[in-house]
Amino acid sequence: MQQLQAHLPLPGERPAHDPGTGGIAPAQDSGAGTMPAWAARADRMLGHAAEVPAALLVLAEIGVLFSAVASRYVFHQPIVWADELASILFLWLAMFGAAVAFRRGGHMRMTAFVDKASPRMRSLLDLVAVVAAFVYLLLVAHPAWEFASEERMVTLPALDISNAWRAAALPVGMALLAAMAGVRLLAFQDRRLLLVAVAAVGAVVGALVLLQPVLGELGNLNLLIFFVGIVGALVFAGVPIAFAFGLATFGYLSLATSTPTIVVIGRMDEGMSHLILLAVPLFVFLGLLIEMTSMARAMVQFLANLLGHVRGGLSYVLIGAMYLVSGISGSKAADMAAVAPVLFPEMKQRGAKDGEMVALLSASGAQTETIPPSLVLITVGSVTGISIADLFTGGLLPGAVLAVMLGLVVWWRSRADGRSAAARVGWPQVGRSLLIAAPALALPFVIRAAVVEGVATATEVSTIGIVYSVLMGLLVYRRFDWRRIGPALVETASLSGAILLIIGAATGMAWSLTQSGFSRQLAEAMTQLPGGAAGFMVVSILAFIVLGSVLEGIPAIVLFGPLLFPIARQLGIHEVQYAMVVVLAMGIGLFAPPFGVGYYAACAISRIHPNAGIRPILGYLVALVAGTALVALLPWISIGFLD
Repeated sequence: MQQLQAHLPLPGERPAHDPGTGGIAPAQDSGAGTMPAWAARADRMLGHAAEVPAALLVLAEIGVLFSAVASRYVFHQPIVWADELASILFLWLAMFGAAVAFRRGGHMRMTAFVDKASPRMRSLLDLVAVVAAFVYLLLVAHPAWEFASEERMVTLPALDISNAWRAAALPVGMALLAAMAGVRLLAFQDRRLLLVAVAAVGAVVGALVLLQPVLGELGNLNLLIFFVGIVGALVFAGVPIAFAFGLATFGYLSLATSTPTIVVIGRMDEGMSHLILLAVPLFVFLGLLIEMTSMARAMVQFLANLLGHVRGGLSYVLIGAMYLVSGISGSKAADMAAVAPVLFPEMKQRGAKDGEMVALLSASGAQTETIPPSLVLITVGSVTGISIADLFTGGLLPGAVLAVMLGLVVWWRSRADGRSAAARVGWPQVGRSLLIAAPALALPFVIRAAVVEGVATATEVSTIGIVYSVLMGLLVYRRFDWRRIGPALVETASLSGAILLIIGAATGMAWSLTQSGFSRQLAEAMTQLPGGAAGFMVVSILAFIVLGSVLEGIPAIVLFGPLLFPIARQLGIHEVQYAMVVVLAMGIGLFAPPFGVGYYAACAISRIHPNAGIRPILGYLVALVAGTALVALLPWISIGFLD
């Protein structure tokens, strides 16, 4: 998330008051006291209007895609309209999910500086974030409606209906988001602070409008003004990243070019409509299922029984468990939320320090960024055209290399640890725990086999995992709480909407950069770096570490992937190897303090103060950088198992 993701806060789900995490403060917690009764009722109504359809849409997508797999593989009768229906439902899911995320304070934002402000300044910045989002939604309302109207001319070939049924999700979703923002602002009781926030945003917008004649003559200097200056100011002020990107792109196109603003909506639609991105909500829901059915707990318990007696053994178990669970959920927050509650109490009982535990949890989150079905890898394939199957195959060994590097740090530190090792668990108990964990351990292999054997595409395969997890939960583990399904579906939609809105906004920004000629200039500059391919790789690692800490992986990949991957190919770097290197580098930035939101997610999940892990994580970060450098130096690690 920021694209991590899951049940204890993360990019799209963390409470706004958690240190360094994202999200506009929920309306009830805006610092203005209790919401007025009318506002609370309106907020609940809008919440139901977004959450109920969003949950049903997640269910519908699972049903449509699993039916397509079953019909094609079992009955040998492909459902020709399945992809079109899935595409229609997906855009509606993205927009309703974005609205759910907005109401829950789940849109990704950088709050490292906001959290350091005084309480009153923090309230002001939270208000500025809502006002900025509201302004953006008002600005794109007409272009969104115009875009949907024009799509009436397009007919979907399989369903034989107008594409307006799909495109209408954009103006409807924007209207729902705007209504939520409007209620939030009207409910704020400190009118003076509200006026200051409105005046601040209005002053910036007014100044830019007045400067339009000047901006039109600056050429590509506008790229610095809008995409560095304005985006940077908005992001550091705590405006959600999606709205920061959207505002900068809309401002650039409307004030510095003659491009119609409807293009913003068209590019957003394009970015959010890649069918491969359907894997995002489905794998998020799968991650919630494996935690709910105790499949993750069974895997972790087996590893703990196997290695718990070794000095530092539970630290090795943590690394291995994150690797295994990542191979199922694709969601880093889901991984951490599944593993930490199982291991941390026992680790603490054996004398482990809070800072060491949260540091290793965060570092293992970065280590597993390339483990399929990584949501970042899915995004890479979506924006660059690289085979998802190749990315999934290439991501296994780099993750293992970084796991070994982290294990070396654990070994070195445990040598000087005076704590005695725990008693060895008998082999009969290890065998029993393996037997219990076997169905869960089989899930990553089931998912991979389904893709390799052609049973399902990378988009559809998550539905097989979902059905498998439900059956295991009901028949094997006997742990399936039907009451948690509804909240899990809403949570899935919320996180997916937050991710997809960023992808849509970032796609518009990337298109603007490309049309300006910036991509050509960047390509020329990068190809002339000293050191050739090696120099390019070093610069890429450093750049994505920074981008990962500020923008997070998904927006960074969407923005810079289409620009940098062609350069890598031109320099003779295999695209799968380059994907692994930049994803690992991004992961380091994402999970490294002081800006990495993944680190604060690990702290929130662990309920450990962020200050405790700052010093212990340094050694793990060095190991991660060394492992990433090894992946960059040895292409075989990434491409050795490709066909």
